[in-house]
Amino acid sequence: MKPVAPGTIIFHRYRGYGVVTTVNLLTGWISARFGSEARTLDLNLSSDEVQHADGEPILFRRSPPDRMPHARLMEMVRELHRAGYQKLYLYSWPKPSGLHWRWHLFTGQRNWMQRPWREGWYGSGADYNVNPVIGWGDAPTATPAELASCLAQFDPHGLAHALGRDEDHTDWFAAACENLLPHYAFSLSWDRRDGPQPASVPVIPVRRGVPDYVGPPLPWPPGWSRMWSAGAMRASGDVGTAVESLK
Repeated sequence: MKPVAPGTIIFHRYRGYGVVTTVNLLTGWISARFGSEARTLDLNLSSDEVQHADGEPILFRRSPPDRMPHARLMEMVRELHRAGYQKLYLYSWPKPSGLHWRWHLFTGQRNWMQRPWREGWYGSGADYNVNPVIGWGDAPTATPAELASCLAQFDPHGLAHALGRDEDHTDWFAAACENLLPHYAFSLSWDRRDGPQPASVPVIPVRRGVPDYVGPPLPWPPGWSRMWSAGAMRASGDVGTAVESLK
C-alpha cells in the first residue's frame, strides 16, 4: 500500500480530489482540504472509503494498534535466532508509573543485570504510542525479516556480537513466542509492591481489548534465578537509573 502522509493527493467519492493535511495512523483519522475550501474535513480511513488519486483504496485495519513494540521485537529476535544470532536477548520491564513497558536488546554474554547499552537498542512503549517505529529506519508495517535487516544496517557491529550459540535461551525464547504471540509479550520484572517474584514470567497484552492471558505459565529464562541476589538487584537498579538519565 502506498504511504499516506501530509501532502498526499486523495479522492473522496463525495468531495472529489483533495490534499491530506494531517495524519494519525494510531487512530486511522486524517484531515484533508478539498478544492478551494478553507476548512479541512476529518475522515476515517476505516469507513469513509478514501482512495489515492489513482483510485487505489486506502485501507486501514479496524483492530486497535499495538501500544508497544514488544511482540514485534519478539518476532524479530526469533527470526535472528533461527539465522544463527542466538546471543541476542530481549529484556523488558515496566516503567514505575505502570503505564508503559520499556524494552532493551543486548548481545554477547547473557547477563541479565550487566547488560551492554548501545544507542538505539532500547526504548519505551510511551514513544511507540505516538510514533510506531523502532527507530532503525524501519516502517510501521515492517515484517520481522525487514526489522532484522533494518537493525543490521543500523548497527552491523553491534549485531555481529550476537553471532553464536545459546541453545538454552533460544529454546526458552521460542517457547515464549509460541505461547504469547501475537497478542502478548513477556516482562522480566514486576511491581515489587505486589509482593515477591512470581513463580512465572509476567505476561502483558500488547494492545487494548485483549483478554487476560490464560495459556501455560512461562518459566523465567535460563540463568535468571542465580542472578538475583539482594546486592545484584541494587546494582541492576543503579544501571536502570543511569540509562534513564541518557534518555
